[in-house]
Amino acid sequence: MSFNAFGEMFRVATWGESHGPAIGAVVDGCPPGVPLDAVMLQPWLDRRRPGQSRHTSQRREPDTVEILSGVFEGRTTGTPVHLLIRNRDARSKDYSEIADRFRPGHADITYWQKYGIRDYRGGGRSSARETASRVAAGGVARAVIATLAPDVAIRGYMVRMGPHAADPGRFDDDEIDNNPFWTPDAGVVEIWAEYLDRLRKSGNSTGAVIEVVARNVPAGLGAPVYRKLDADLAAAMMSINAVKGVEIGAGMAAAGLTGTENSDEIRMGTEGPEFLTNRAGGILGGISTGQDIVCRFAVKPTSSILTPRRTITRSGDDTEIVTRGRHDPCVGIRAAPVGEAMMACVLADHLLLHRGQVGDGGGRIG
Repeated sequence: MSFNAFGEMFRVATWGESHGPAIGAVVDGCPPGVPLDAVMLQPWLDRRRPGQSRHTSQRREPDTVEILSGVFEGRTTGTPVHLLIRNRDARSKDYSEIADRFRPGHADITYWQKYGIRDYRGGGRSSARETASRVAAGGVARAVIATLAPDVAIRGYMVRMGPHAADPGRFDDDEIDNNPFWTPDAGVVEIWAEYLDRLRKSGNSTGAVIEVVARNVPAGLGAPVYRKLDADLAAAMMSINAVKGVEIGAGMAAAGLTGTENSDEIRMGTEGPEFLTNRAGGILGGISTGQDIVCRFAVKPTSSILTPRRTITRSGDDTEIVTRGRHDPCVGIRAAPVGEAMMACVLADHLLLHRGQVGDGGGRIG
């Protein structure tokens, strides 16, 4: 099975299965001399870790990351950084009843149709457990960004759960880390909690929308025609498990605007160009403008539910299936750290590409 890596200069390859002995990532292209150790990476993994509230999977994984190579005396060497996360709480027996049946909404049937083999224990390689590897690699990317563009700040949060949207008028950055849903709207927390409790008790699940914003990104990242920053961001976010839609800036809503409504007008400020709005999401022509980069992605409802679903067996017989085990009733709850990690990996890659192509060059305004 190939195609387990992404990135051009900052290249990440993830490996491992949900119920194997370990998962991890190999980061190649990390510049030498970047301060890095496992302690720096662990907080990002702790944010994604399961079992931290009744609203997430109760699989108890410490998600402790180990750095096996590429770091010496607290700094990267320029060689591949090998990251390892051991699986401590896999319960493969939970999946024995579905070994011969395909779970609707899962990759079971397509993996079988393509490869003629599938790991039914939690989905194996297709499990969202793989995203822990991405978060670890994203921590390395953040360290690279801190060296190359130290003012960049990346923040992800949930803005919708099922039919209930957060109110942008109540946006409070300090609130994001104070609730189990990573939302900046304190007023929607109880609504989401009650909604999710009802779904969980009935054996059902729901989807969500996550927004990821990168602030203080320098202008000039990305390149025409096939290395556009927004194209790489869309591909990175779309590769996250259960993601079914990605938009940049106004996104799909731009189709309902007029040209005068959608265009971000420009004025000259004391420190350079200033855009009066940001419907483009900080990217024009595939190149960053210096504004906030705004990306949103939609996560589908968890497919592993206790409500009986019609399906077929490997031999082609009609049957029903109930997926037992420990699953998130809303996978979007733990998706914000994953989205942040993918944003960080893409920005680190483009910072290195930009440095390699134009260095400190570029057009000056004013």
